[in-house]
Amino acid sequence: MSLEPSELILNPDGSIYHLNLLPEDIADTVITVGDPDRVTSVSRYFDRIEIKKGKREFVTHTGELNGKRLSVISTGIGTDNIDIVLNELDALVNIDLKNRQIKNHLKSIDIIRIGTSGSLQPDIPVDSFLLSEYAIGFDSLLHYYLSKDIQHQALQEDFIKHTLWSKHKSTPYIVGYNSALGDLLNSDQLYLGMTGTNVGFYGPQGRVLRLPLSDADLNDKLASFEYRGLKVTNLEMETAGIYGLAKLLGHRAASMNCIIANRPNGTFSKDPKTSVDNLIKYTLEKLTN
Repeated sequence: MSLEPSELILNPDGSIYHLNLLPEDIADTVITVGDPDRVTSVSRYFDRIEIKKGKREFVTHTGELNGKRLSVISTGIGTDNIDIVLNELDALVNIDLKNRQIKNHLKSIDIIRIGTSGSLQPDIPVDSFLLSEYAIGFDSLLHYYLSKDIQHQALQEDFIKHTLWSKHKSTPYIVGYNSALGDLLNSDQLYLGMTGTNVGFYGPQGRVLRLPLSDADLNDKLASFEYRGLKVTNLEMETAGIYGLAKLLGHRAASMNCIIANRPNGTFSKDPKTSVDNLIKYTLEKLTN
């Protein structure tokens, strides 16, 4: 059965609506970054760039490094944008856009986030790198999909009890990374942990400028939670959405975090641009060598 035009939305040239991409425009390995300007920070290391396209905050460069085809795409900030990017990336590889039909043989791609993050643990310093073994989503994205089978229910229940999680907030969900992709990226240069994904940068991550918080102790509750040695290590705004949708759609995902702030120590990187660039180079080397 064909997908209706209101559900699978295409541009006049046949490209997918938001990303403005055709199926041949993306590689089987996709790096996601939040900032559109960071796309160039990644693609400048490619041996060659074959495609540059963009629409709104979604900028894509596809090229080759060490004989491996790679795409890098900006998502913007937040899991609302992740919902667009992950679904449209999947449509590019698993839906026949001309016939508007899901393909009989589905394809899996690798999705690697390279992003910035703030540590919740005093022993994870600024300018370090962290690979998210798990992600805990404080947003509501995954609850709009049939997703209980990929959630870590026991871990979620312990977290809710420990934090006395408010019923007025979305129920946290926890999803793991793809271990095979994680093994490819891992080394003794990385910390491993559980990354918290929240819906905002200020109040939702415990920052106070002029507005008081509904739970001023939230970050302390997050940092003190422990489940069989696993702790909430850092906060950002995309990883849980990437892990959840990638797992539901059959893709492999891993999130690489550059720690540019340490919340309990009150410190911030003196040169975040260089630190992020070092993480980009590290990740590209792991993916292509």
